Amino acid sequence: MSNPLSSPYASPGHLTLLSPLTPPSLSRAWLTAPHPTLPIVATCSSDKSVRIYSLTSFTLLSTISGGHKRSVRSCAWKPGIKGESVLATGSFDASVGVWKRWESGDLNPRPERELDFTDKGDTDNADEDEEWRFALVLDGHDSEVKSVDWSAGGNFLATCSRDKSVWIWEEVGEDDFETIAVLQEHTADVKCVAWHPEEEMLASGSYDDEIRLWREEVDDWGCVAVLRGHESTVWAVGWEGIKVKVGGHDMNVQTLLEGRQEWAKRRERSGPRLVSCSDDQTIRIWRRKPREKGPAQNPLSIIRTGSSEEEWVEEARLPPNHERAVYAVAWSHRTGRIVSTGGDGRIIVYEERWKPEAEKVDMMATANLAVNGESNGDHSTIAEENAMDENHDTQNATEWIAIIEVEGAHGVFEINHVCWALRADRGKTYDDEEVILSTGDDGVVKVWFLDV
Repeated sequence: MSNPLSSPYASPGHLTLLSPLTPPSLSRAWLTAPHPTLPIVATCSSDKSVRIYSLTSFTLLSTISGGHKRSVRSCAWKPGIKGESVLATGSFDASVGVWKRWESGDLNPRPERELDFTDKGDTDNADEDEEWRFALVLDGHDSEVKSVDWSAGGNFLATCSRDKSVWIWEEVGEDDFETIAVLQEHTADVKCVAWHPEEEMLASGSYDDEIRLWREEVDDWGCVAVLRGHESTVWAVGWEGIKVKVGGHDMNVQTLLEGRQEWAKRRERSGPRLVSCSDDQTIRIWRRKPREKGPAQNPLSIIRTGSSEEEWVEEARLPPNHERAVYAVAWSHRTGRIVSTGGDGRIIVYEERWKPEAEKVDMMATANLAVNGESNGDHSTIAEENAMDENHDTQNATEWIAIIEVEGAHGVFEINHVCWALRADRGKTYDDEEVILSTGDDGVVKVWFLDV
């Protein structure tokens, strides 16, 4: 038995195992990536393969092997395309693969086929109109590739490696990629990369305990913020959805109490937040402080005024319910809930809720600002927002609650990854219903139903 859950904690729900994805890998499974539109997932494994499973039947559709010479550590689906699925894979052999498949719409279970691409594109044993093909390999990293991720628009692919670098690739033509940036400011193994859900900004986490945020300015990519606070390796980072959600639901600013409206407006100005997890057993939420607009820039001038640097602050820490390293964290863009897992084999689901005293705190901050800052009562400017932050940080309006915890979710094995996916089996009760996928050292991917 584990120690009692750390406060705050609520226990209104359960996490029920729907099914494992079968058959499992016979070796360690690292990560599972849900397809952005289809009811399928890709699971990468230490046996050098990627398995494609159906979320409708929970069965294996195909196994892709031969493209990599060592473990496939990460994979990601390209968003925003129709009629074709594109999957990027990152391997311990220091290469990145790009795989493609024309979609016929037939995702019914069928006898599983193993597709071997040992000859880098030899697909004589497969129908290219129906099966996966190895489109190209991206070389450049000097050591193990740890993470890959596509930008929201699908035009950029980010990769990171044990060689301490982050690479950004741009697709410039059919099966043609160019390296547009090699970012080398991390001082140790880079464990993860994740693109902002609407901006061309990239987050990376490292063995150097830091999170760095990158974006392009003029014609060059650079670091615009360094997030410090973790005391050990940052294993994963993830972004909040574009729409702000509290208590598992959309936040309608117009229906909130007055004080909470001010908090909600400040949150919307900040944009999506970032969540990170670490070997230090903590999960942290980071928020951007909006900047005041500088003087208008003369479009004919080649001199750029102002700095591209951004100020990010640690807004909150989730309840410390993990007893070992936290390896993975995922933020649902549909409910705003966060799920985490790690070396202790636990799966924990968190929900952000209003604090009962949030209304009073906001009104006190408003009164203080009116006395000290001569506000017009609107609180609509960035300067006023930052003044309010000095008296009342946005973290005071809400709190994170652990609503569900499952111990030993994969028996005695560590869990390497968790994520959210749309439910697609016959048991789903509404269109946007989600499931949680957990991927473990036992080679198994489990599908969990959230009952809250």
